[in-house]
Amino acid sequence: MASAPKSLEVTGSTVEEAISKGLAELGKSLEEVEIEVLSEGKKGWLFIKGEPARVRITVKEPVNVEEVARETLAGLVARMGFRARVTTRIGYDMVGEEGEEPPLVLNLTGHHLEMLIGRKGEILSALQLLTRAMVSKKVGHNVNIVVDVENYRARRWKFLTRLALRMAEKVEKTRRTVILEPMPPYDRRIIHLALRSHPTVTTKSIGEGDKRRVTIFLKNQAQ
Repeated sequence: MASAPKSLEVTGSTVEEAISKGLAELGKSLEEVEIEVLSEGKKGWLFIKGEPARVRITVKEPVNVEEVARETLAGLVARMGFRARVTTRIGYDMVGEEGEEPPLVLNLTGHHLEMLIGRKGEILSALQLLTRAMVSKKVGHNVNIVVDVENYRARRWKFLTRLALRMAEKVEKTRRTVILEPMPPYDRRIIHLALRSHPTVTTKSIGEGDKRRVTIFLKNQAQ
């Protein structure tokens, strides 16, 4: 089977018409191609024949998001003065909502990288936010990226999930609300997700700013 053309020249009465014809032939959207106007065309006049508009439409090469993300994070960390290796994986173990696409996990390994985590993962969260923004801009669409250091986030996810289930069991037995210690947004989200489908308990965040906590309580209890 012949492969689809990567580039073609198309004519039309106007540039817009030529572009529209080319996109239809390629089966691509405007965002997926690069357009070069070869001629805007000329209108005919009396016995002088006009010329059609002519454009060249080239399909953009697909961007390797994983490579872009790895290079972006490696560059950021190097500029911060750290030497680290970046490995990638698909975070099937970090899926939150049902049907949610698993994130691309970028894990940093090396010596003396503890400073990249920070207090309760605050520096790591900032690094993740910056990496997401930069990669999304480079590839032209939002990319769900999790930045990790020595699998800190992966271990934290497992620990907090176990904690949530253990506290849910305590609430069931004592029929009393459990209030957890203050946590950053990323950690609170893990608790909420761990118990989102629990048959008897539910969760709610209370407090403001750095003192915001997760409460776990029976579904039939008013909060």
